[in-house]
Amino acid sequence: MKILILNGPNLNLLGNREPDVYGYKNFDDYFGQLQFSLKDVELSHCQTNSEGEIIDRLQEADKDFDGIVLNAAAYTHTSIAIADAVKAIKTPVVEVHISNTYAREDFRQKSFFAPHTKGVIIGFGLQSYELAIRSFITK
Repeated sequence: MKILILNGPNLNLLGNREPDVYGYKNFDDYFGQLQFSLKDVELSHCQTNSEGEIIDRLQEADKDFDGIVLNAAAYTHTSIAIADAVKAIKTPVVEVHISNTYAREDFRQKSFFAPHTKGVIIGFGLQSYELAIRSFITK
C-alpha cells in the first residue's frame, strides 16, 4: 500500500511555530517514526506553501497512490480550487489537522474539502496522521 502525506502552508515550521498549538516535534522526525512503525506501508510526504502545487500533487498522486493524507492547513478554509481537486480524483483522501480546529477561530471551523473526503481527523496532534493512515489499512 502506498500513501502520500501532503502538507500545506507553514507546516514546514512544525516544532517552532506555536508549539502550544502544534507541539515541539518537527515533521521530518515524526515522519521517520511513522515509517518505522508502519513498515508494511510505503509512505511518501511532501510539504508546500503553494496552493497550485497542492493541486498538482493531488492530481499526480491519483495515478500512483492508494490513499492521500491531506493537511492543507489554512487552505482548508479558503481554497475551492483544492476542494475541486480532491473531488476530481479517484484516490481516497483523509483530511487531517493537528489542532482541534473547532476550538479555534470561527473561520477554521469550515472545511471546503470534508464533503469530498473519506473522513476527517482533527485535534490529535501529530498522531492524527497515523490515525488517517490506519484508516486506509483497516478500510
